Amino acid sequence: MTDPSARKRRRLSRTSTTSPAAQRPEAAPRDVTGSIPFGVRLAAGWSWRLLLIGGVLAVMVFLIIQLRLIVIPILVAVLVGALLVPFSGFLQKHRWPKWLSVTAAMLSALIVVGGLLTLGISQIVRGSDELAAQSLVAWDAFREWLLEGPLHITEQQLNDVVAQVISSVQQDSGLLVSGALSLSSSLGHFLAGMLLALFATLFILIDGRGIWNWIVGIFPRRGRAAIDAAGQAGWATLGNFVRVQILVATIDAIGIGLGAFFLGLPLAVPIAILVFLGSFIPIVGAVVTGALAVFVALVYNGPVIALVMLGIVLLVQQVEGHVLQPLIMGTAVKVHPLGVVVAVATGSLLAGIPGALFAVPVAAVLNVMILSVASGSWKNDADPPPPVRSALWRTVPQRPAYTRGE
Repeated sequence: MTDPSARKRRRLSRTSTTSPAAQRPEAAPRDVTGSIPFGVRLAAGWSWRLLLIGGVLAVMVFLIIQLRLIVIPILVAVLVGALLVPFSGFLQKHRWPKWLSVTAAMLSALIVVGGLLTLGISQIVRGSDELAAQSLVAWDAFREWLLEGPLHITEQQLNDVVAQVISSVQQDSGLLVSGALSLSSSLGHFLAGMLLALFATLFILIDGRGIWNWIVGIFPRRGRAAIDAAGQAGWATLGNFVRVQILVATIDAIGIGLGAFFLGLPLAVPIAILVFLGSFIPIVGAVVTGALAVFVALVYNGPVIALVMLGIVLLVQQVEGHVLQPLIMGTAVKVHPLGVVVAVATGSLLAGIPGALFAVPVAAVLNVMILSVASGSWKNDADPPPPVRSALWRTVPQRPAYTRGE
């Protein structure tokens, strides 16, 4: 005889196993990531990475702008060092003592730059009075042409324009006074920056390799070979850029200076010097110095000679842009002309004239360094650069059996 309680338990178990709730499969958890299309996930991944890179670059640019009084002299020292280090090495290979080769390199640079500036400034000071007198004469002639020429400008209209200009100057006199007051501080900053550039150049000549090894030693050991190879490629490119830029600037200065000399301009030497210095600022320097040469020709020799001077300036610039830059600069620095224009525009927008000056060498060096790391040629190098042994970079006392890098 069957136990009623046992029959009841069997009946309940059959009921529970055949109920729809028991037979319904358990709902799978909803996957949010899987419901997002792959394209959206890919775009999101790229977006936050690009935002992170952009934020780091923005912070770096901000720090460079805030520390421009230090960064600009250091960059000037690096450019000058890229020119003088090979010269110092050449002297040392010919059995010159290191201290004598470094001294000769520094003195040669100072003599050349100081001589050019002294010659140009003395010529400008000597001809400043005559330039002012000729400017007044040219203004009187231009004023007479405005009154009697085809424009039919009346005396009253011309006086009103002059009065507006004078009124604008008087309204902005506060800015002029503040600018004059800040001249002393700007002069102090310039002198401090010049001294910093000289000292930095001197130490680059003395212990440039030790400085670079110290910088490479900051990075992890696995990446030091790539950093060292990229730095050497960038340094070679920077040296080529400086030497070729000096050659191109010299050709520009000789061309425009000879044109001004044969046209009878009295300030031909300062014009040539300004063209030489301005050629180191791509695009902007050529335009400014060319406009100055045309202005001097207009003041001294009239509109016809000014047009001839303009033609000479344009001819020299066309030869530079279509012959010298592709044939000479293109073999030394691999930067597309569009990249040059974008780099100069970006540099001038961020940092003015210094930004335009350093835009092209910075772009060229970064381009070569990135290509060097991406090519993987550094993997064939035997070992990373050795640790720094120079006494200049020792920051802890030396003990027995202890050296930097152990």
